[in-house]
Amino acid sequence: MDTDNTDLNKTLTAWWQYNQDLYTIFSNNLLKENPVQQALNEQSARDFGIWLNEIAKQPETFVQHQFDWWQEQIKIMQQTWGQGFDTEQPDIIEAERGDRRFKAEEWRDNPWFNYIKQSYLLFGQSLLSSIRETPGLDDKLKERLEFFARQVVNSISPSNFISTNPELLKLTLDSKGENLIKGLDMFKKDLAKSGDMLRISMTDEHAFELGKDIATTPGRVVFQNHLFELIQYDATTKDVFKTPLLIVPPYVNKYYILDLKQQNSLVKWSVDQGHTVFMISWKNPDASMADVGFEDYIVDGVIAALDAIEKQTGEAYVNAVGYCIAGTLVTTAMAYFVSKRMKHRIKSATLLTTLLDFSQPGEIGVFVNEPTISALEKYNLQNGIMHGHLLGVSFSMLRENSLYWNYYVNNYLKGEAPMDLDLLYWNGDSTNLTAKCHNFMLRDLYLENRLVQPREIEVRGTKIDLSKVKQPVYMLSTRDDHIALWQATFQGIQHTSAKTTFVLGESGHIAGVINPPAAEKYGFWYGPEATGEANAWLDKAKHQSGSWWPHWGKWLSQYTDEKVPKRVTSSKTNPGIYAAPGEYVKVKI
Repeated sequence: MDTDNTDLNKTLTAWWQYNQDLYTIFSNNLLKENPVQQALNEQSARDFGIWLNEIAKQPETFVQHQFDWWQEQIKIMQQTWGQGFDTEQPDIIEAERGDRRFKAEEWRDNPWFNYIKQSYLLFGQSLLSSIRETPGLDDKLKERLEFFARQVVNSISPSNFISTNPELLKLTLDSKGENLIKGLDMFKKDLAKSGDMLRISMTDEHAFELGKDIATTPGRVVFQNHLFELIQYDATTKDVFKTPLLIVPPYVNKYYILDLKQQNSLVKWSVDQGHTVFMISWKNPDASMADVGFEDYIVDGVIAALDAIEKQTGEAYVNAVGYCIAGTLVTTAMAYFVSKRMKHRIKSATLLTTLLDFSQPGEIGVFVNEPTISALEKYNLQNGIMHGHLLGVSFSMLRENSLYWNYYVNNYLKGEAPMDLDLLYWNGDSTNLTAKCHNFMLRDLYLENRLVQPREIEVRGTKIDLSKVKQPVYMLSTRDDHIALWQATFQGIQHTSAKTTFVLGESGHIAGVINPPAAEKYGFWYGPEATGEANAWLDKAKHQSGSWWPHWGKWLSQYTDEKVPKRVTSSKTNPGIYAAPGEYVKVKI
């Protein structure tokens, strides 16, 4: 008995100390609002006020929602507290497909926790349903209301608290609070390396080494300037295609998402197909680069890379690949060549999950309004950069349960160290954005959607027009992409005059792209040329299982010309600078 009391006292002491330390840390560090958080809170308050006004105009709608909620609540009470509680009987309120918060058996078998779970799910579903069904609200307002309501609902989930999560409660009692002690230690370490928002570790930052465990495809940096390093990869075939392949990654991420490990590396696969592959590795900007803008990434980035490739290989033309915002960059560069009446140095373009028309920004749209963007612009100008950690957390909150609260519970409440996974390591290896470039993206692209308006965007004083772009395009979008909606990418490419092969991959923004043939995970749809309405295209499209990579490789072969002897990345006359993956990619924030 004394032993039991000692163990209980130890557990309660650990729990008490955990909460005291947590409160102190939050008070001293995390409750300070930055301009962005303040703007989002103010926007949320305005939206909520509009919603309440609309409800007040039609009280009968609100009363009906309350009545429906109460009827369902009574059913839950009867099921969980009735004498015939049956764990085999389906719940009145089920979690959405893919919701992994309530997988522990106790959520199902224990009446108390079953009641808590169902009541919580009913509350969340009722609140979101009420927003969707309130008349008088425009679609963008509803999207913002749903987003902020979802953040609140998911933050107060019973799975996030020890006293209402049976799995956590049992773990805490069994370990005598050791899980909380370990969790608090991880919390303090995460806080020490966070910026304006808590960045929860998704993996061990020391688990991988660039060039050794990931980004291992052999090559050499053959050019470097203030914006990027250019990597040329070693050939693995006797002969190579005459036309080089330039891959432009998004400057908002590190390039090695395309070269994680050999088995899932698009770079390695492309080299093995006989391409001379060049990769841009962007510099991770600091405040001294505040005035570097989108147009600089075009001229001093993409076009400078083309110059370096011509010097390295003697080839004036390349096939280009642009991923996400880099696809926007590549397409704008193509329009710039036309407007400047220059040689069209990009023979074909492959655009991966790329927006050109930003009128449908997906869930990022919750940030696209004048007050929030003005606050972000102010933040950027004050700091010279948009800090990568803040940007990373903001994107995580678009999928808050899987990319934020899941790690919060596992790391800080269960005390479990995050797993070692190459993709999660890359996701946590954040990059900053320059103030000028980020402000351009926010206002000119997202808010005002000026890129698709002829001659509204200038690149070094030259007005560009996307409709002048005629080079062939292979556009890959992904069905579950929440960053670049596939319907929006489909619409965007029609602002060009390019003959477009449109392909819709399964899965999302990352997994749908990094889908090697050997994985046999996701299939894709392909079909007629990208014209008309997106869903009408899909109705006519054909589905094919397996990776889109071979389909793309066959398309690309039309624009590669004949084979030539393989090119070397280093010679006495042109030794290059240093071995891949280079130095810029190693810079952390």
